[in-house]
Amino acid sequence: MVRRIQPSAVPMSRLLSAFIIIALLEVPGPGLVVPAIGQSASLAPYLATPPDVVERMLTLGRTDRSDIVYDIGCGDGRIVIAAARKYGARGVGIDIDEGLIAKARTAAEAAGVAHLVSFRVQDAMTVDVSEATVVTLYLLAASNAKLRPLLTARLRPGARIVAHNYPVGGGWEPEVVDNFTDAAGAMRTLYLWTADGKVH
Repeated sequence: MVRRIQPSAVPMSRLLSAFIIIALLEVPGPGLVVPAIGQSASLAPYLATPPDVVERMLTLGRTDRSDIVYDIGCGDGRIVIAAARKYGARGVGIDIDEGLIAKARTAAEAAGVAHLVSFRVQDAMTVDVSEATVVTLYLLAASNAKLRPLLTARLRPGARIVAHNYPVGGGWEPEVVDNFTDAAGAMRTLYLWTADGKVH
């Protein structure tokens, strides 16, 4: 049974703005480069997750000091850095953008958690997440659907998957759907699943 966390009342204008933004994110724009043959394709345009949403994702994933947090499409590394700073968790960030990975490594050093986290330039479809206990995603719906069977085949039972704004599809119902308004007034949705040893 899906547990839904309902938001407080939100003006219709905000809801319409959120739906427009989501629709735009689902359609590749002129700024997205189609990769040449042999190159890795981006699973989503880079869009930084606000700090309050990062905190809510980690809380929903029940993150603690014993966890290893993998962020697929990590951008500037803020999720795994936050997990290390707040909880003392270890983390691994994956992204195909070398510039963003460089920023993430610099940010980890500045935050004093470089000994707890690492960042890799890697195609998300080739990542071995078998050691992960928490996986975070902020990708497009189609990208989450591509990753779902790979994640569920490799994650150990009990590992948590937290997705921001888009589910993983395939008929795998989330345990929790958390709808809320972030600190900037934007509507957000988080989804939580727990790996059960089955490939979904």
